[in-house]
This record gives sequence, C-alpha cells and structure tokens, in this order.
Amino acid sequence: MKRFPLAAAGALCLLALAQAAPAQTAANAEPDQAAGATRLDAELFYQLLLGEINARGTEPAAGYSLILDAARRINDPSLYQRAVEIAFQSRSGDSALQAATAWKQAFPESREANRYVLQILVALNRVADTVEPLRTELALAGSKEVDAVLGSVPRTYSRVSDKKLAAEVVEKALGDYLAKPATGAAAWTAVGRTRLAAGDFAGALDAATRGQAVNARAEAPALLGLELMDPKLPAAEAIVRRYLQGQPLPELRMGYARALLDAQRYVEAGQQLKLVTAEKPDYPEAWLVQGTLQLQDNQDAAAEASLKRYLELAQAQRSGEERSRGLAQAYLSLARLAEKRKDYQLAGAWLDRIENQQELVAAQNRRASILARQGKLEQARQLLRALPERSAEDKRMKITSEVQLLREHKQLKAAYDLLAQATAEPPLDADLLYEQAMVAEKMGDLPDMERLLRRIIAEKPDYHHAYNALGYSLADRNLRLPEAKELIQKALSFAPDDPFISDSLAWVEFRMGNRAEALRILTNAYQSRPDAEIAAHLGEVLWSLGQRDRAQAIWKEGLLLNNESETLLETLQRLGVKP
Repeated sequence: MKRFPLAAAGALCLLALAQAAPAQTAANAEPDQAAGATRLDAELFYQLLLGEINARGTEPAAGYSLILDAARRINDPSLYQRAVEIAFQSRSGDSALQAATAWKQAFPESREANRYVLQILVALNRVADTVEPLRTELALAGSKEVDAVLGSVPRTYSRVSDKKLAAEVVEKALGDYLAKPATGAAAWTAVGRTRLAAGDFAGALDAATRGQAVNARAEAPALLGLELMDPKLPAAEAIVRRYLQGQPLPELRMGYARALLDAQRYVEAGQQLKLVTAEKPDYPEAWLVQGTLQLQDNQDAAAEASLKRYLELAQAQRSGEERSRGLAQAYLSLARLAEKRKDYQLAGAWLDRIENQQELVAAQNRRASILARQGKLEQARQLLRALPERSAEDKRMKITSEVQLLREHKQLKAAYDLLAQATAEPPLDADLLYEQAMVAEKMGDLPDMERLLRRIIAEKPDYHHAYNALGYSLADRNLRLPEAKELIQKALSFAPDDPFISDSLAWVEFRMGNRAEALRILTNAYQSRPDAEIAAHLGEVLWSLGQRDRAQAIWKEGLLLNNESETLLETLQRLGVKP
C-alpha cells in the first residue's frame, strides 16, 4: 500500500469532519440525529482516515465504501460528494451513480445531488433514465433560473450516442414547460436543438416554429431559425424575419446579415447592416463588415467612412484575439483603398499597423501588390516567395497569391506555368486546377481550359464552379448550347442562390433565343448581386429587346461598380456604345 504522512491524512479527515458538522440543518435531520452526527468520535475519525488513505492508495474501492458508509452514518452532503469523486477517480461510473443516488435520496431538495445523478446517467449513456432527473432539475431551478437550465439542456445531451432517443427524452421531460407562455419558447428551442443534433432538420424547424408561436419576441427560436437557414428550409428564414420585425437584439440581426453574406445575397445583407448601424451605432463589428462589403461593391468613400468608424469604436474594446483580427482586417481594407487611389505611401502606413500574426501574410500580399503597381513586379514576386512555409496550406497560399499578382498584371503565361507546376503532383487540388483553367481561357487556349475543367468534374463531381465555367464558356462562344445549359443547371443544383451561376443560365437562354426568360433571370440576379459582369449581360439583353435607354442606365451602373470590367467594356465596344 502506498504510504502517506500521518499528519496529511489526518488533516484530510479532520477537514471532512469539520465540513460535516455545520452542514447539518434542522431541515435535513432530527435534533438528536444532528447532535450525534457532529460528535468526532474515534471510530468515525479512524474510518474517514482509513477511507482517504485507501482512496489515494491501491484500494480505491475500499476507500469509496468507507467514505460512502460514513456519509450515510452522519448524513453529510460533502462526504456523499467525496464518495462520488473517489468513484470518478477510479473510473467506476456505476459506483459514482450509487453514491450520487444515495446523496439525492438523503437530500431530495439538493440541486447539486440531482445534477450529479443526471450527468452520470448521461455519461453512462443511460439516456432513457434521465427523464425524472431532468424534470427535477427544472423544478428545483425556480422561475429565475429555469430559462438558463432549458438553454443548457442540449449541451447536457451533446455527447450521447443515441441522439434521436435524447430528443424524445428531452421533449418528454419538458412537457409541462412547452405550452407555458413564460417557458414555452425556451423549452421548444431546447427540443429543437436536440432534434437538430439528431439530424432531424424538419423536426428542429417545427420546434422553432412552435416556440415562436408561444412567444413571438423570444430570441431563442429566432437563433435556432438562423442556425437552420438553408434554401431547402425557407420557413427557417421566415422565423428570423418575423423576429426582426420587432426590436431585435443587434447581435441577432448581425447574425442574419452574416447568413445572407454566406448565401451571397449581398444587397439584402447590406440592408441589414445599415439597420444594425442605425439601431446600435456603437456596435463595432457591424461597421467592419459593412465597410468590407462596401469596398467589395466599389463604394470606396462609404467603405472608408465605415472602416474608420470601426477603428474609432475598436479602440474602446478590450484587447484580445477577436479585436486584433478585426483591426487587421480594417487596416488591410484601408490599405487597399489607398492603393486604388495610388497613394502607396498611405497604403504602406496602414499595413505597418498590422500586429496580428495570422494576418501578416495578407499584409505581405498587399505590399506585393503595391510594389507591382509601381512597376516592381519581380521584387513583388520575391516578397511573396520569401513568406515562411510552415505547412502545406502556407505553400498553397503563397502560390495563389503569386498567381493573383501575375494575373492582375497580365503575366498569364507565367501564372499558367506556376499553376501547372503546382497541380502536377497528387493529390488533386481542385481550386488550383480551376484557377489554371481560368488562366488558360484568358490566354485563349479554350481546348486546354475544357480539358482541365472536365478533369475536375470527373475527379470531384460536386465542384460546381467547374460546371458553371464550362457551361458559360460554351454559351459565350455560342457552342453546344443544350450541353451548356445542362452543365449550368447542374451547377445551380449545388448552389441554387448563386447570382453568378444564374447569370450564366440567363446567358445561355439568351443565346438560345429565349430573351424574355434571360431578362427575368438576369433581373433577379442583378437585384441579388449588383455586379459589372451581370450588368453587361442584362444591358445587352435589354438592348436586344429595344429597351436601349434602360440598357444604357444599367451599363452606367455597372461602370460605377467596376470601370475596369473586361466583360462590360467588351460589350460596350462590340455594340458601339460609348461608356
């Protein structure tokens, strides 16, 4: 047996006894029992001492039995808890459950004892047995804490193996709380989240809908709806939008804006961001995301104002990783704005302020771009090549950065060769191969472009960009139009809300003579994502329909969005329209 200093073991035992004495109350024991429990007799002292020595030695089971017996003798919660801990340490779940159950029986009003029982049952995967402990936890929580308990339920069951059973158990245990106005929204959300964990998206959506029906202003169902947002579940977004009609949390509106951005619904996202900045003008993140979106849409003055407003607000934030990343993103965006104005000194000054290590690569990319714009392309390439390679992803990032730089400065052959070298070795990198295909197209080597895209489709059938690019290329050359349409529709099946794929579909419809359908699709795509290339196609369809004033208005908008768009400038030149 492992030996312990007698003084240390005695101290542990005396501490347990000292805690035991004041723990008794008249509510838990009769006066005679309480008085008897506080006597530090030699027998009890020795039992606890021996129990601790065994628990810390080679016979934890014996120590557990001695401590649990002592807990029952003096009816003390701290000793019940100690017995549970000893069982945990010896990895005996059944023993831990036995001690926790005895503790709960001795102290039926103890939330801590009941919580131990619940958590141990979950850990033992005895999900069906948790109905009563979960009900008890809610009953003991009281009205002030019940929402917090309901919110924690999905986390409690997050690691069980049978998540479908967990969802059924949670709904059964929460039955009394589902219809109550005070708790219905939180209860249904807890049910919904456990259903979602089980992969039951329709059931989760139904629970969110029911929760909102109980309380239309509750955040919890709207948050679940936001998490469920998907083109295949349009009712989820409806839940979010209903909540936003009142006085929503800015954070939830911000989450909705981010979901719209992820879905490439940029116009709607911008509208939500404007509402966030109006409703809560001191919310830094909203200004940062709005500024980034405005920069993407070439709204340079508005972007600069938003980004600088973010910087003002961010100064008051506590330092941390999130703040550091946000500042780096703002500095990068402001450097890009300065670079567009050819103010390279200011661009460099913004980049010099970046301290976040994760963003230093992006900063070097911008520095390389500045050098290239100053005619120092080779120096810019060397700057990128000098970046460290700590992983395969670092190497890939360096390649994509250099390719982008070469493409921007019309060095297409060098970009193609760099990509060809990178894609020569397995495994397949679909993104780099796709980029190589796009460079081949720019070089006018359309057979090579098609070869590369078909290789991607063969090896990665869910890569929708390849279908779209090949279909659009065929449509643009007025070749094999039925095949082009089939390819683009396949791309849309993977990304139904992508306005650029919709633009491709409209273009093939236009080539096939279906101008009215092309106009309908392009109008929707342009409303969803104002873009110079979509504007070029929409304007040409309008021009062909005789709506020339409207076509020219759309083209002017497109030039404001991007006055360097090759597609738009080529369209205007071909049709003999002055910019």
